[in-house]
Amino acid sequence: MIPNGVEDEDKFLSAGIAGLQQNAFYMHRALDSNNLKDALKYSAQMLSELRTSRLSPHKYYELYMRAFDELRKLEIFFKEETNRGCSIVELYELVQHAGNILPRLYLLCTVGSVYIKSKEAPAKDILKDLVEMCRGIQHPLRGLFLRSYLSQVSKDKLPDIGSEHEGDADTVVDAVEFVLQNFTEMNKLWVRMQHQGPAREKEKREKERSELRDLVGKNLHVLGQIEGIDLEMYKETVLPRVLEQVVNCKDEIAQGYLMDCMIQVFPDEYHLQTLETLLGACPQLQPSVDIKMVLARLMERLSNYAALSTDVLPEFFQVEAFAKLNSAIGKVIEAQEDMPIAGVVTLFSSLLTFTLHVHPDRLDYVDQILGACVKKLSGKGKLKDSKATKQIVALLSAPLEKYKDIDTALKLSNYPHVMEYLDDATSKEMANVLVQTILKNKTCISTAEKVEALFELMKGLLRDLDENLDDELDEEDFKEEQNSVARLIQMLHNDDPEEMLKIICSVKKHILRGGPKRLPFTVPPLIFNSLKLVRRLQNQDENAPEEEASSMPKKIFQFLNQIIEALSSVPVPELALRLYLECAEAANDSDLEPVAYEFFTQAYILYEEEISDSKAQITAIQLIIGTLQRMHIFGVENRDTLTHKATGYSAKLLKKPDQCKAVYSCAHLFWVDDQDSIKDGERVLLCLKRALRIANAAQQMSNATRGSSGSVLLFIEILNKYLYFFEKGVTQITVASIQSLIELITTEMQSENKPADPAADALLASTLRYIQFQKDKGGAVGEKYESLKS
Repeated sequence: MIPNGVEDEDKFLSAGIAGLQQNAFYMHRALDSNNLKDALKYSAQMLSELRTSRLSPHKYYELYMRAFDELRKLEIFFKEETNRGCSIVELYELVQHAGNILPRLYLLCTVGSVYIKSKEAPAKDILKDLVEMCRGIQHPLRGLFLRSYLSQVSKDKLPDIGSEHEGDADTVVDAVEFVLQNFTEMNKLWVRMQHQGPAREKEKREKERSELRDLVGKNLHVLGQIEGIDLEMYKETVLPRVLEQVVNCKDEIAQGYLMDCMIQVFPDEYHLQTLETLLGACPQLQPSVDIKMVLARLMERLSNYAALSTDVLPEFFQVEAFAKLNSAIGKVIEAQEDMPIAGVVTLFSSLLTFTLHVHPDRLDYVDQILGACVKKLSGKGKLKDSKATKQIVALLSAPLEKYKDIDTALKLSNYPHVMEYLDDATSKEMANVLVQTILKNKTCISTAEKVEALFELMKGLLRDLDENLDDELDEEDFKEEQNSVARLIQMLHNDDPEEMLKIICSVKKHILRGGPKRLPFTVPPLIFNSLKLVRRLQNQDENAPEEEASSMPKKIFQFLNQIIEALSSVPVPELALRLYLECAEAANDSDLEPVAYEFFTQAYILYEEEISDSKAQITAIQLIIGTLQRMHIFGVENRDTLTHKATGYSAKLLKKPDQCKAVYSCAHLFWVDDQDSIKDGERVLLCLKRALRIANAAQQMSNATRGSSGSVLLFIEILNKYLYFFEKGVTQITVASIQSLIELITTEMQSENKPADPAADALLASTLRYIQFQKDKGGAVGEKYESLKS
């Protein structure tokens, strides 16, 4: 009986080690003096310590390893004795006189190893004798370690082909028979352990058995190393014998482990050629055996084998591997009705990986597997089991990794049906995998139908499936996800404008459901992709007869207006204003004045009603002025209205310096180089004078509040505007007005209460150098600047 107390067990182990070491000491003395009689006596007493039943497998192994080390020394001594003239046959007989059977058999195996090496008798006869004699130990633990020792000392002495111990023509059969017999007996001993002791210690026994499983599995490993086992022998002898033992033992632990061992140790081509036999054993295993892992390992090995070279693929076709595996999986799932969903999906995922390696061109096989998975998942609802969802992600990712083309995945009718069973978080994760695959492979999705299918698969990224999900998501992660979606939208393209418009409409439908948090990320790329289409149509219309000009741009602009309006729910007025101005410029290029005017109107409404932050107002004014300056489509009335509004906004900014900069920027609205109709020098001068008044007021305010005249930087900036328009030929800008402004700035710079201002000094110096440079040019330009005194 194995004691319950760990302390007691440690005590028995210490006693066993002490006894073993003491007898080993005397054995060493006998070995040193070449005293065979005493060597056998003390070695037998030493090995008697292994007769204990008081140790757990873990502790017994520790004791066994110490004995094993001593036996190696004894084996060397036996070999030296035979070299000194001692008969190995007599020695083999002599050790059998040991009093106890366990020491006797250990000594017999040790001498037997030397006997085989001596070649005085055929290896097969000695091995047969040893394996039969070991039947004398039927205690599970002691028997397992004894046979493990036999396997260890004989593995390099088997009569295999090419071995120094090779015998007659049936030599390999003898080697196989020996290993199979030892394996069978060891497995019986191992299984018997399960049925010893009280039922309450079942878990403990299972743990102990798991610790010992490698002892049994090593036999299969030795079988796998025998060179003489060809496919025929494996098919006719080895596989049936091993499977017979596995099935007949009716033990859950043994069956699961040994099936896995078989798959790992024998060659892949053998598994392929005996697939039917191997799969036929699966339904005969105990219901509690984790058969899904066995099949998954088998398919993984076969998949890797197929991936090595295309030369082996005909073998798979010849044995109809897919049909057999598919059928076997169906039977296993049907037989094990209570198999967890994670297990079911694992099987389908392994089969799919196998199919993608062996039949990459058979999309119908791939879809068939996905369909079978959908059938099994039907009625389960959203899966909550993390293992199951992880396996579904692996299942859905496999086709993407193989084909590197989302188009192929979109052809699989059951692909979206499998995704429906993912919970919201995993659905989002899978959607991200899809997007990253497209971006990585730069796949162009070119039809509205595919876009619709893709965006339906991506719904986890495009809208809030679970309100709590985005609250938990890190802000940086969220931005990264949405930026990926934005890049994807930019990649959508079709050369046919009609189809491209359908794509844009499809995208719009999906992104407008995205909620206020997503719209600022997804609306701009859709706007710009639509504007690309507008410009493409514009180029086509320029080359087409006037009556054939497309009406599509108007439809697109109406559509864009609706999308930008959706941003009002966020709200992000600065972004919406930018987009309105982008659309206005595109409408200008398409010669659609009413459309461009409407976009400007919407931008102005946003500015008046939504933008209140002073910094945002400054940016918005600069954008409005810059865009309006580039517009050529407006008639006099519309342009005057928009220009008047822009100058009005500029003059109403909060800070005087900001007002000044905005007002002098407005001067550009009245003088555009490439448009003769927009050259109003009077209003240019009016803007600049107004800017000067505001700059003067800003300086007075600085003097009143800070006691100093403040910076003259604004005056220098206005001077630069004077010079710009002077060069452009605005007659109202005279040399006298520029000269007076230079003198004003110089006077201010020399004022006693003026604070140091390096930026103003640098800008003035640069401006004066420019004036001198223009003078030095000579010619018409030089004449214009000649009368200026700098």
